[in-house]
Amino acid sequence: QSLSILTILVNKITMASLQLATKARQLTGINKVARLYRTICKEIPRVMTIYDIDIPLEECKKAVRGHMQMNEHLRDKRVLDMVVEKAYMELEEALLQHKQRPHLLYFLSQGLNGVDNREWGTSRKRLSADATIDEQFDRSV
Repeated sequence: QSLSILTILVNKITMASLQLATKARQLTGINKVARLYRTICKEIPRVMTIYDIDIPLEECKKAVRGHMQMNEHLRDKRVLDMVVEKAYMELEEALLQHKQRPHLLYFLSQGLNGVDNREWGTSRKRLSADATIDEQFDRSV
């Protein structure tokens, strides 16, 4: 019984120390995006070790930088705060091993290749008014 209580206590301490999104919400008066980038860069070696991903550190930083650049058009403070908080939650999920290795590999490949998330989903399947028959059939692929 003492072992299970110790396990619960350790889990609570771990969760309490990793609430990165909550800590990010409390940051004021500093550049939140720069702080996020620094935090992610500090945690990259640990994440790469946890998920046994053999990609050079500089390439991982370049992928993270690519994701940051995809959102550089954001100007609304509320939207920016939400995106930063979501990024902290993603980092926390990776550190707590709630993600799988392919998820992280896909994330890194998106950042390196500069794939914008807006190119996926329903916008990818939209047709113009003068779409050819081939384009109509290709959109279901």
